[in-house]
Amino acid sequence: MPLESIALSFVPQLGARGAAYLVECFGSARAVYAASVDELVGRAQLREDVARSIILKRGFAEAEHELNYCKHHQITPLGCDDERYPSLLREIEDFPMALYVRGDVEALSRRLVAFVGTRKISPYGQRMCDKLVRELHELVPDAVVVSGLAYGVDGECHRAALACGATTVGVIANTLPNVTPAAHERLAKDMVENGGAVVTELNSQSKQNGRYFIPRNRLIAGLCAGTVVVESPESGGSLSTAAFADGYSRSVMAVPGRAVDANSMGCNRLIYNRKAQMILSARDIVEELRWEMGFEVMPQKAGEVLPLTDEEAQFMTLFASDPVEIEVLRERSGMSLGELSLMLMNLELSGAVRQLPGKMYEKLI
Repeated sequence: MPLESIALSFVPQLGARGAAYLVECFGSARAVYAASVDELVGRAQLREDVARSIILKRGFAEAEHELNYCKHHQITPLGCDDERYPSLLREIEDFPMALYVRGDVEALSRRLVAFVGTRKISPYGQRMCDKLVRELHELVPDAVVVSGLAYGVDGECHRAALACGATTVGVIANTLPNVTPAAHERLAKDMVENGGAVVTELNSQSKQNGRYFIPRNRLIAGLCAGTVVVESPESGGSLSTAAFADGYSRSVMAVPGRAVDANSMGCNRLIYNRKAQMILSARDIVEELRWEMGFEVMPQKAGEVLPLTDEEAQFMTLFASDPVEIEVLRERSGMSLGELSLMLMNLELSGAVRQLPGKMYEKLI
């Protein structure tokens, strides 16, 4: 019974990040509600009024209402303490306290890859969606295609999955059982009936104010081992999903397009800035995620540093305790700008350094 998990999402002034911090701090949502005021204030550094709200079991009445709502509408509530809660999603720092699912909950814990992009899809984008999804299913039959059930790239990828027999999951920015846009209700039903699912973090008491699309994108990125941007203009909303994926140390991939095509500007820019791996086929996706080797690379956890080569370890001695400008690193290393950029990118991916505004880099180990 995910009562405590759902209840935490209703505690005033806590928020998703604060609730996730508490669960990490105490081990479970149930343990949070079992803690004393002193523990909540001292150990978790909560304000006393927020701690007392938890002690008074604020959110329990709303959670009971939510469980009844789910039962009435055949929705599966999945609390963060549930063993079926997706393990990849549980690793992000702002994981939701509960998910609300229609369809197969187990689909959320398989090998998931996100396909995102513009709503104003071009014929080229349509061809690439169909090609990548079909090829991926042929190479990795148990892979699950995840997207946002929106118009354009999202809908095309969901349909392509259904057409080739692949499982597909839609992550929506509204309360179940409704689906937005309403024109995709039939599509959502087909996805559920064919072993997939539709999922949201929004409970029935959420106010639909149109501000949930960016938070929804973090769920898409958090659920998946990798995110593929199929087609996106330079300021496309799908780039936020790519940014979340990058922030969660997940693989980011992008399909290139012609330099003169506005719909490909976002993808080309991601590739140019080395924020995404260029892919031309599903085999590129499989190789990026290493699925063809018989195992899935788990995302790097916050604070975890991958092993460095001798050359990388030597390079790290160029850093002091304060952030260093890239030009200073260039002078100290004697590297060309291209060699230096490649070194810094590898160290970022390893978790040893991070880039700051103003072309500054900070040592993390």
